[in-house]
Amino acid sequence: MKSKQESHFSELKAVDFFCGAGGVTCGFQQVGVKVLCGLDIDPKFKKTYETNNKSKFINEDVSKLSLTPEKLSELVPIKRFDNSLIFVGCSPCQYFSNLKSDKEKSKKGRLLLDDFKEFIVYYQPGFIFIENVPGLETKKGSPLHRFKTALKKLGYVFDQNVLNAKYFGVPQNRRRFVLVASRINKSVSLPKQKRDKDKIVTVEQAIGDYSQFPKIIAGTRDDSEFLHSSASLSDLNQKRIRRTPKNGGSRSAWADDPELQLECYKNHDGHYDVYGRMAWSKPAPTITTRFLYTSTGRYSHPEQDRGISLREGATLQSFPLNYTFHSTNKGAIATMIGNAVPPKLAKAIGLSIQEHWNKWHNSEQRQEQ
Repeated sequence: MKSKQESHFSELKAVDFFCGAGGVTCGFQQVGVKVLCGLDIDPKFKKTYETNNKSKFINEDVSKLSLTPEKLSELVPIKRFDNSLIFVGCSPCQYFSNLKSDKEKSKKGRLLLDDFKEFIVYYQPGFIFIENVPGLETKKGSPLHRFKTALKKLGYVFDQNVLNAKYFGVPQNRRRFVLVASRINKSVSLPKQKRDKDKIVTVEQAIGDYSQFPKIIAGTRDDSEFLHSSASLSDLNQKRIRRTPKNGGSRSAWADDPELQLECYKNHDGHYDVYGRMAWSKPAPTITTRFLYTSTGRYSHPEQDRGISLREGATLQSFPLNYTFHSTNKGAIATMIGNAVPPKLAKAIGLSIQEHWNKWHNSEQRQEQ
């Protein structure tokens, strides 16, 4: 029989907009939040999302007229002004990322937060959660100011900050802008970042057990659901990785070798982490959609001469070992993993929302007595 507190928690439910492979859904469901559905424009996420989560996948584009706010309730059982409803809007906004990347590719999705806002204005759920790149708060042209102005007009209060996932059990140095808002609880707040170095999960703690992550070579293809697959390396990159010192070494070790040094780095330092190895004693760098490749960051294994595998990347994102990713393309799976909200970060947000919901729920009960 459930306790009174547990029954309060079980009443919370969520709709996960821009759900991708289901990082938020996974984390929320771990703490008892019922995720009614995940929505995403990309049908390739459907099998991964539905296989792992007790929730249905709705393949819709929230920026198109085919899915208006009014029509959403025809697809999922939600009502307006539901105090126990959470809207999750972790839209892909690489356009506002501080990382150097091709912004033209992500330009189309830069205003998805505006589209998400229209659903909030119509439904006015009890709680809202958004997670995005830190640049969403600071970059010119960001829709965040309009979003927060709309929340205030609707009577929401919110707390926002740039959180680092490594302080929430994610074995990764990943800074993200996070906002939690509530229409019913006027003291809503984000979970606190507990900067206890002893509780930060390291790369070794996450993927250092060779009984779980057997030694493999570059180019290994694992067709099982575990997906311990690594990318192939050219002969030149094989030489580079063998010359890169184990356990945190960088390309500076072969900077004076005319054969190995890259032309683009001969006259300047460039990105220090490119071709670097992870360190056993530290959390991983931010896992991006390109984590399979040693040439895109510090993604080489700490001691094996290869890049990290798909399963190792998923584990560094804090996905459970039995979370399965479905695609015949390794790059597509890496994109699913790299774009995801780390489940353990989502879990911390879910617990925080539960705490605020429970306080409000108890307060309402006392007033009724």
